[in-house]
Amino acid sequence: MTRMVNCVILKCEAEGLERPTYPGDLGKRIFESVSKEAWQQWLRQQTILMNEYRLSPINPKDRKFLEQEMEKFFFGSGASTVENFKPV
Repeated sequence: MTRMVNCVILKCEAEGLERPTYPGDLGKRIFESVSKEAWQQWLRQQTILMNEYRLSPINPKDRKFLEQEMEKFFFGSGASTVENFKPV
C-alpha cells in the first residue's frame, strides 16, 4: 500500500517517500511531509546548486549549505535562485 502525505510543496495529498532520505530531525520532517514528486524537485534544485556553485558533497561547508537550502526549499522561503541560470 502506498504511503500518502500532505505535501508541503504540492499543497495536496500525494504519494510519500518510501523511506527517510536524509538523517536527523530535518530528515524526519521531510519523510513526514514531502511527497516523492517534491523530493524529485529538490534533487533537480540541488543539482543546479552543486553545478553552479561547484559544491562537493564531501566538503562539510558545502553539505551545510545544501542542508540549509533544503530546509528553505521545503519549509522556508523557497528555493534560492542562481543568477543568470538558463536551463538547457
